[in-house]
Amino acid sequence: MDERIVFFDGVCGLCNRFVDRLLRVGRKRVLRFAPLQGRTAQERLPAGMADALESVVYLRDGAVIQRSDAALWILIDLGGWRVMYRGFFIVPRFVRDAVYDWIARNRYRWFRKYETCRLPTPEERARFLD
Repeated sequence: MDERIVFFDGVCGLCNRFVDRLLRVGRKRVLRFAPLQGRTAQERLPAGMADALESVVYLRDGAVIQRSDAALWILIDLGGWRVMYRGFFIVPRFVRDAVYDWIARNRYRWFRKYETCRLPTPEERARFLD
């Protein structure tokens, strides 16, 4: 399995909760994390993509995946019962992305916006690239 990196909006409350959840349930430790505002995103993502903070970005086996596809593949790659999330791919992408975009537009209002990116704990540090 190639390196799998979850790029997230480091100042978004919802995004940080998602990362916290992934850290708790990701016992296989296949995922690594980096804020979109960080150096790793600037170096590893196509030009300008790190500046588009409205989507989680998943670097999976060399492919750059965004929006609802990224969220689903992240959950699927955790393994176990989460492989059932594959069933959501039946829903057309334009429908999934419309829901994703609606949540993304409202995430700061619903889940707040932090002043700075989260700092990983000493235990988490090995899984963060920035």
